[in-house]
Amino acid sequence: MAEAQIILSHSRDSGIVAIASGEQYPWAHTALAESGFKRDDAGVHHLPADGNGTTVADLVTCAKRHRTSVHTSSRRFIGDAACDLARQLPGQWNTSVGIYSHPAWQEDLVPWIWDSGELGRALQRERIPYAATLTDPASGTNLLLIERPGHQHDYLVGAFAPGPFDGGYGDPHAPHGIVLPPSPGPAAKTITDQYLPGYDRAVHTRKTAAVADALDRIRTEHHAWTAQVASGWHSDTSPLGIDALGTASARLLDNAWGGFLTVMDHAPALLKRCRPAAAQWPDDTDALAQLANALNDAETVREELARGILLTRTERITRTWPAIETWLAHGERFLRQARATTPGQRSAPAGTATPRTLPPGRPAPRR
Repeated sequence: MAEAQIILSHSRDSGIVAIASGEQYPWAHTALAESGFKRDDAGVHHLPADGNGTTVADLVTCAKRHRTSVHTSSRRFIGDAACDLARQLPGQWNTSVGIYSHPAWQEDLVPWIWDSGELGRALQRERIPYAATLTDPASGTNLLLIERPGHQHDYLVGAFAPGPFDGGYGDPHAPHGIVLPPSPGPAAKTITDQYLPGYDRAVHTRKTAAVADALDRIRTEHHAWTAQVASGWHSDTSPLGIDALGTASARLLDNAWGGFLTVMDHAPALLKRCRPAAAQWPDDTDALAQLANALNDAETVREELARGILLTRTERITRTWPAIETWLAHGERFLRQARATTPGQRSAPAGTATPRTLPPGRPAPRR
């Protein structure tokens, strides 16, 4: 493949659009500029309707002078495909286009894509010069849409890792991206009926696992501390003095608060889905209410700290440890309720509002 390429496609709003690609993509930029194309802030080149009469043949001739090959896509501009798809998905979705002119740029996507199927493999093994992102602000869902490598018409769609999780490629909880047909109606139905329910279940499972892991770590440290205090000895069989006991206690409480932040990040959304009256354990209702109240108390402390309100360690511990103890006491009840819960189907769109199109561009690396 040439070191610089120009990929042409058609946009219903902009007519012919061009994207530069390859390790020497600046050569393509030069050819496009000399041929009358105008580059937007993101790197997509547009041929103005009132331009200088440039034809594709003229562009090919100019590109050859700059050691650049020209290719015509069999698909329409991916920004149009994303907008048409977003318009038929449940909720209100925003779209944007990302340009990865240099091959290294797409590597920034790999650690953050939350996929265990074809999409994740394609990002690692195939050249992806551009993609579209579809974002549902209400749910925080971010989807990535790419043209399926090796096929003339199909697309692949998958998701970015959901916040506040970090990178998600290779996560055992990650859903499988799916193949989409070129027509936006059937593609949107496939996402709505197949992908989003699987994605929501995967998010639910991952959040539940994160809460379970955090509680296990806190409980393990608490048990170790309790056993040490009861024995009166260090692990090296030396006596446990007052100063050492105070240090161990402070370390336990600091670590417990750090771990409990994970619980605070993920448990509220899970609690909202729990329906103890419809589960096998209806008597869990009071325990879940106590857990919700404990989260509210701890969240108040976190908000105060975020606003710069100074709390001594003693004040913070006095206000947060009761919440942590509540979760240690009733956490298993919560987990069994959460594991028995299945996220509901997303509601259908209220209308056919046009999705908001965000400025296209290569996303900044997020690692």
